[in-house]
Amino acid sequence: MDNKIAKKLEEFFTQFKHQVYKKKELLIRADDNPSGIFYLKKGFVKEYAISKKGDELVVNIFKPISFFPMSWAINNTKNMYFFEAVTDVEVWRAPKENTIEFVKNNPDVLYDLLGRVYKGTDGILMRMTYLMAGNAYARLITEIIIHAKRFGSPLKISEKDLAAQSGMTRETVSREMKMLKVKGLVAFEKNTIIVKNLGGLEEELGLL
Repeated sequence: MDNKIAKKLEEFFTQFKHQVYKKKELLIRADDNPSGIFYLKKGFVKEYAISKKGDELVVNIFKPISFFPMSWAINNTKNMYFFEAVTDVEVWRAPKENTIEFVKNNPDVLYDLLGRVYKGTDGILMRMTYLMAGNAYARLITEIIIHAKRFGSPLKISEKDLAAQSGMTRETVSREMKMLKVKGLVAFEKNTIIVKNLGGLEEELGLL
């Protein structure tokens, strides 16, 4: 993100309520009306739903200098997701109306937000492509590529979280991860993935 935009966001959101959450605390519950727009200064927050079987289905992970839930704010849609702290987090919470006015009055912020929405859409479409293919190996690679491009390497993520995001069991993720390690594409230990060859992962999917 451009430093000028980051500064604008911080100047706007820090006018409002400052909050901290511990790891695993909920910021927003599914079906609740959010109390405002959260600006994430520090830590990571995951957005997820719970399936009828009780499985956690992660749809997004927010990193610092993100603000959410903007679909609820812009489209007045019902919030269907839980937002939970993956780590200890620090946020500021602004009223929805003030945030919408701020975004409308700052085209550069709006353009940056739109760019991030499209990046997220690309990730969702990529995930859907390999989800429909029904190949566990391809689905795992897809998740790793999406995360590596968003957060860089090493990735602080557990096999359990990868399973939740790819719609597979933890055992399946573990099995497919071993194949990637054997091929020298990744290393994995203590909930940390080191992507050794991003291009090689893309070649495995036939993207190059």
